[in-house]
Amino acid sequence: MNSFHAGDYVSQGWYNSYLPNPINRNWVIDDMEIINLLSKADRVVGRLDMFSEYVPNIDLFISMHVYKEATKSSNIEGTQTKIEEALLEEEDVPLDKRDDWSEVQNYTLAMNQAIQSLKTLPLSSRLIRDTHKILMNGVRGKNKCPGEFRHSQNWIGGSSPNDAIFVPPVFGEIPNLISDIENFIHNPICDLPDLIKIALIHYQFETIHPFNDGNGRIGRLLITLYLVSKGILKRPILYLSDYLESHRRSYYDKIMNVRFDDDVVGWVKFFLEGIIATAEKGTTALNDIMVIQKEYEEEIKSMGTRSVNALKLIDSMYQNPFTDITKASSIIGQSFPTARNLIEGLTKKGILSEITGGKRGKKYVLSKYMHIFVG
Repeated sequence: MNSFHAGDYVSQGWYNSYLPNPINRNWVIDDMEIINLLSKADRVVGRLDMFSEYVPNIDLFISMHVYKEATKSSNIEGTQTKIEEALLEEEDVPLDKRDDWSEVQNYTLAMNQAIQSLKTLPLSSRLIRDTHKILMNGVRGKNKCPGEFRHSQNWIGGSSPNDAIFVPPVFGEIPNLISDIENFIHNPICDLPDLIKIALIHYQFETIHPFNDGNGRIGRLLITLYLVSKGILKRPILYLSDYLESHRRSYYDKIMNVRFDDDVVGWVKFFLEGIIATAEKGTTALNDIMVIQKEYEEEIKSMGTRSVNALKLIDSMYQNPFTDITKASSIIGQSFPTARNLIEGLTKKGILSEITGGKRGKKYVLSKYMHIFVG
């Protein structure tokens, strides 16, 4: 890896663009720190994947993980939406926050659709473009050719390519560069460990910057898609954006150091450290979820004839921990007064918390559960 030359600047007349070298090549890992980090990353990811097999109704909880990923990945790009706001219905979101809210919703839809598409399609240019089309539908950037690789020069920072922080390759290079990534993903004779492969793929994708907008979000989404497509994760339960947002400065610096100084080793180490921290945090979260589930079930047993409806309502809230009387009434299939009494009972037990403080239109949250994702 130390011998890898990442790319070169190419004169385009009045500015220079960066042309990355292919990554579908022979790689040699000759750094013991990378080997040790890789070993630990493999262990903790394997533990997370195994742990997920023992969590009842894991798919309900995955939706919350996706919402958190969507929020954090979008936050890196400058949106201000919090996960609590992302889970609200559109009409409950203030008008000045709806654009940010919509971008998070699109990310969630894009991730879910991409995971479904992996059942019938390989991780490929087609799947990436289809995912991007969903991501950019009806939001800022909707007029920047959603689902299509760019046909013009883009740049990062500055007011033009001439004074930009970084200028990706010219659009004519994109087909070959994306093809190189595809070949690297599916190379049958490349025995490079998958966690290192996806580190290189993410770096290369961000360097190519193949779309007019949304490159960062698609590049981070690729990490989870790759891990699922390779069977490293049976379910999409590892998302790196929370770590990357909290280490944003290092994230950008490490990627730039590859481009400017060929420091691919530094980037891979940073990436593996992120995988380790994220997988450990994910395992802790799943364990906390199981503990809280048990607490809720024990509390609900004492509710007598209301316990069946209480369990039905709480189970539905693992997917979205906010409710109100109208929603609860629909979920349990009972009248408004019955739903109101049920919610009041769950609130008295401390399972639900009222968050609006109003006499009408009250909303409630599954507070301990929600804290796992925002704490």
